[in-house]
Amino acid sequence: MSFYKLILVFAALLMVQACGFRPLYGGGGAASPEFARIKVEPIADRVGQLLHNRLLTALNPKGLHQKPLYVLSTKLNETSASLAVKKSAFATRANLTVKANFHLVRTLDGKTLYSGESSITVSYNILDSEFATLVATKDARFRAVREVSHGISTQLGVYFSSVQVPKN
Repeated sequence: MSFYKLILVFAALLMVQACGFRPLYGGGGAASPEFARIKVEPIADRVGQLLHNRLLTALNPKGLHQKPLYVLSTKLNETSASLAVKKSAFATRANLTVKANFHLVRTLDGKTLYSGESSITVSYNILDSEFATLVATKDARFRAVREVSHGISTQLGVYFSSVQVPKN
C-alpha cells in the first residue's frame, strides 16, 4: 500500500513540474530582489502605521537598503459592524473589515505599474468588560493587518514574477 502512495506522490510531483510551476519568492524567482527596491510610503492613522511596518518587514526582511525603483502608496479603510445581537439589544460579536487600495509606481517616470486591493474581514467578541473588548478589537486589527500585508505582498510577487524586470 505504501508503494502505491509513493508512486502517487512521485506522479503528482512530475505533473506539478510539467505545468510550469515555479516558486514565487526565493529559488531564483524575480519577486524577491525587486521587493528590496520598493519604498513603502507612510500610511495614515495607527492601523496604517502597523500596515506600513508590516509591509517593510514583508518586502525587505533583511533590511537591505537599495536605491528605490518603485514607490508603494496605500490607502486604508477600516469599518466595524455588529453581528450577533442579544434580546436585550446588546451586540455580542462584531466584524472588523480592513481594506487597502495600493498603487506601485515606478520612480523613474511616475508610471503606475500595478494597482490592487487587499481586504479582510475578521471577527471579535464584544464582552461585558470594556477592557476585554478593547483587547479583542486590538487583536482583530493585528490579525487584519497581517492578512492585508500578506495579500499585498503576494499580489506584488505575482506581478514581478509575470513581468520582465530590467537588470540595473
